[in-house]
Amino acid sequence: MFIVKKMNFIKKIKSSELIKIISFNSLSVILKMGVGIITSKVIAIFVGPIGLALVGNFRNFVGTFEAISTLGFPNGIVKYVAETKEEETELKKYVSTGFIAVFLVSMVLSGLLFFMSDYWNELVFGSDHAFSFVFKTFSFALPWYALSLILVAIINGLGKFNNVIFITIIGNFIGLLVSILFIYNYQTSGALLSIIITPSLLFLVSFYYINKELPLLHFIRFSYFDFKIIKNLTHYFIMAIVSGIFSSVVFLAIRKNIIATIGIKEAGYWEAITRISSNYLLFVSTILTLYFLPKLVIAKNNIETKKVFWSYYKSIFPFFIIGVIILYYSRFLIVKILFTDEFLPVTTIFFWQLFGDLLKMASWILAYQFFAKKMTLAFIISDLLSLVLMYFFSNYFVSLFGVVGVVMAHAITYCVYLVVLGVYFRKSLF
Repeated sequence: MFIVKKMNFIKKIKSSELIKIISFNSLSVILKMGVGIITSKVIAIFVGPIGLALVGNFRNFVGTFEAISTLGFPNGIVKYVAETKEEETELKKYVSTGFIAVFLVSMVLSGLLFFMSDYWNELVFGSDHAFSFVFKTFSFALPWYALSLILVAIINGLGKFNNVIFITIIGNFIGLLVSILFIYNYQTSGALLSIIITPSLLFLVSFYYINKELPLLHFIRFSYFDFKIIKNLTHYFIMAIVSGIFSSVVFLAIRKNIIATIGIKEAGYWEAITRISSNYLLFVSTILTLYFLPKLVIAKNNIETKKVFWSYYKSIFPFFIIGVIILYYSRFLIVKILFTDEFLPVTTIFFWQLFGDLLKMASWILAYQFFAKKMTLAFIISDLLSLVLMYFFSNYFVSLFGVVGVVMAHAITYCVYLVVLGVYFRKSLF
């Protein structure tokens, strides 16, 4: 009897929607990590810590413009498409409004990038570097990338998780090929260009997959554009301003402070640990977006929300803890594989980064409730708090402890952030 029950339990686990998504997503993340290993190695060989610091600065700048260009709509579109997918008229309104609004805004931003390229170059890289052409290239790539994010959000809202993961997998392969080709031929310039070219190519992939689910060209009409929907999505734009723009500006300022205080190589070390961190955090964010966000959207009360929260902590989070421990004890091997011996000082900052990442993972599920329930003001206050803490703790600790200070600030910031969210959502948690 015990064996039968055990077998039924195992079958139930294997057949669950979460396990299916995690299993398929694991393949995507493994491929992403593989791509990240190869790309990081190529960057380390051809660019080095100094070039990596410049790449980090540009990535933060790109994040700012991407956040503005999408108006923060992707998370909102996931919510409203999920709610209206059975009502074709309403669905057309959300698809058309989101697509057209993002297209118009991204075109305006493209003009600013192109005609102010010299200004952006000095702001991001300083007068010692001449990368104005990179910003002009970004101006052409931005609209396609912004629209691809909207298409992926629509697919996600329709519940087609597998298609979203397929798009990610294909994007990884495109990113690998573009990165190797450009970095090998153009070194630092190539690394910068690969950041903006790869995402824009995803538009074609996203367009193909969305047309398998709905006739996109028939859904996008100016007659379906609805300003009421813009008003509904404004909450997400405000959230994107805080999380996308302010965070990019803060991290750019932190990196500039590291360069000014202790050197550009140390800024490259911080960028290296950030790249390692972002690879495995991708798994967490994808699971949250694909599975838990839609569940939080449809949760009707604290009891249902509590089930979603604790299903994450019980089924997913323990594996993250084990993974982080393995990463820490493998840190020397990881740095040698991903980078070169020149990056070995990165091993000294692993502990605080990984500890902070664990706290970040624990807090993320709570933070997603802000998006699910359009809790705009609470989100802004909590996110601004974390950014302010990160900025001041980083500057203070860097002056005392060097580059390790910035990862100490990361851990302390997310400790405070988790406590604040735990108190705020205590009724849904306990």
